[in-house]
Formats: sequence, structure tokens, C-alpha cells
Amino acid sequence: MFMRFFFPRALFEPSTICDLGPPSDYLLGVSDRYKQRCRIYVVREPTRIFAIFAKCTHLGCTPDWKPSENKFKCPCHGSGYTPEGINFEGPAPRPMDRAHIELDSSGRMIANTSHLYSWYKSQGGKDEFEEPGAYISV
Repeated sequence: MFMRFFFPRALFEPSTICDLGPPSDYLLGVSDRYKQRCRIYVVREPTRIFAIFAKCTHLGCTPDWKPSENKFKCPCHGSGYTPEGINFEGPAPRPMDRAHIELDSSGRMIANTSHLYSWYKSQGGKDEFEEPGAYISV
């Protein structure tokens, strides 16, 4: 009983800021390099790079990247997402969120999972996915 007073009553969570390195480190496609440490998948397309926050929009599980199937698959209830994070199967109600991403002064990409961009299909467009900060042009 006495020992518990030596430990703070706090929940320690990982930092919301993640250094992803320079854009040149990424080939076209999905990188799971930061899935464990930052809960982020980095996606490079021909003209831009964005960071998907790896949290299923159904119940919050972490979807896995399945390169052989070219999709994300949630192990909890089977939701499937395209490489862009758009839901297309299972109970997920909307696409996965994207983390804010920017280049720092040295040209390294910095992602911030405390600032997320969402897309609600019912609104009719990729509203927040097209906002500055939702991706980096390359």
C-alpha cells in the first residue's frame, strides 16, 4: 500500500510529434516504418506524401498494411481501407484520419497526431484531406 505513493497517477502516452525523416527516404507506396513508434503509415504518391493515423474509425484498433492485397485491414472487425486510407469494406463508418505533416527548416517531415484531418463521405468530398498540412507536395 505504501509503495503506490512513489508512483504518479498518470497515464504516459507517446509523443504526438514524430520525425519521419526526409521525403527522399520514401518510395512510392505505403511505408509502415513508423507504425509501432508513432502509429503512422507514410504514403507517397507521385505528387505528394501524407501520414495516415493508424486508427480504425470503427472501434480504434490499429489496421495492418497488407502489401500482397494492397490494402489496410483491421484485425478486430475486418474493416478494409485503400492505400489512401479510404474505407471500402467492413463496419468502419469513414476513412482513417490523416496526421498534420510539414517540412521543418532542415527538410525533414514532421507529423503531428494531435492535429488530424478527417473526411466524412456524407459531406460529399475530401474536404479536410485537401487542406494545407494534410499532405506535402513533392
